[in-house]
Amino acid sequence: MSHLHTPHVLWITERFYPDRGGLAQSCDRIVTALRSNGITIDVLHLGRRGSFRQRQRANGTDYIVAVGNDPPHTLAQLWPTLAAQHQAVPWQWVVAFGGQLPLLAAPILAAWLRLPLLVCLRGNDFDVGIFSARQRPILYDALQRAAQVCVVSRDKAARINALFPHIHPVYIPNGINVAEWQLLPSDQQRATAWHAEHVADGRRVIGLFGQLKAKKGGLLLLRAIRASGCAERLHLTIVGDIEPSLAAWLDTHAEALTWSYTPYIDHGDLPWRYASCDLVAVPSLYDGLPNVVLEAAALRVPLLAAAVGGMSDVLVDGEHGILFAPGDVHDCRLALTRAALLDNATLQQYGAACHALVADHLTHTCEAAAYRAIFEQPYEATTTQASSTP
Repeated sequence: MSHLHTPHVLWITERFYPDRGGLAQSCDRIVTALRSNGITIDVLHLGRRGSFRQRQRANGTDYIVAVGNDPPHTLAQLWPTLAAQHQAVPWQWVVAFGGQLPLLAAPILAAWLRLPLLVCLRGNDFDVGIFSARQRPILYDALQRAAQVCVVSRDKAARINALFPHIHPVYIPNGINVAEWQLLPSDQQRATAWHAEHVADGRRVIGLFGQLKAKKGGLLLLRAIRASGCAERLHLTIVGDIEPSLAAWLDTHAEALTWSYTPYIDHGDLPWRYASCDLVAVPSLYDGLPNVVLEAAALRVPLLAAAVGGMSDVLVDGEHGILFAPGDVHDCRLALTRAALLDNATLQQYGAACHALVADHLTHTCEAAAYRAIFEQPYEATTTQASSTP
């Protein structure tokens, strides 16, 4: 049976507001934009802590379910409630939005509800999951059962298609609300004051933002700065959560570079931190399209980025900043040398190009429109059997 009216979606995720991190931020942004466009979305947030909560929203409901230490028990207990809800007010799609639990649960629930499944691969879902003996069967089952698959970088689409020739993932890059993400006069004043207090004359400020896990390449950047021969012309400012290996390196080599560190801060306080940087570094070893890239670009801050994942899709070396080969310390050193020698006019030119990129092509409205186009396609109820894992 085909459904051509405005869809009603069951959206399953592990990370959602008020959780921290890029996955929660992206999930909240996309759901909010789709709801604002008239699509009804019920979010099933499979959290780890707390108790069951329900929040009524415009065009949807948020269900916060604490799975605790026994997710199978919680999900089995949840099924009768979902079945009754579907009978009362039917959904037309089930979405698995990142994380192992959604990838595990959504294909089963979609099949039982006889609905098509949209699999949105985020973060490590594919890059790491494909090489994990535990995660790979879950990933394969979700991909095989999906009516459609969405990715945030073209390379992931190509690699999925190479494994499953019948799957043609849709490339939907992350977006940002440029109208809301702006630099206020007070932000610029704070950035200028911080720069005057902490940065010596003649140094370029390189920013490193976010949850700095191993895949983010922070350690590579530190080693490259130390070996670059231009460390005395750079100031590294780190804003976010750093993993133990990064902290240990900084403790051991504190004298090798000039740096400052601010632990995780409220998202609303980030604009002035971005504005205090000459370039924002995204040295990922593998990645999708980090929100940090869009946030910096929207504020006209150029990028010093690894040419990997979604960054290689949207960023151009010498236009939006400086790109280097992922995982290549030598190439990162060369990129840092180029950064240290940039003049202010070139930085402003890069910043203007960054802003134009996101304002013209990477807005939250473009992102939401691409998801809406999938939901509004005619479809048939999911009945396909998943093949066995190779």
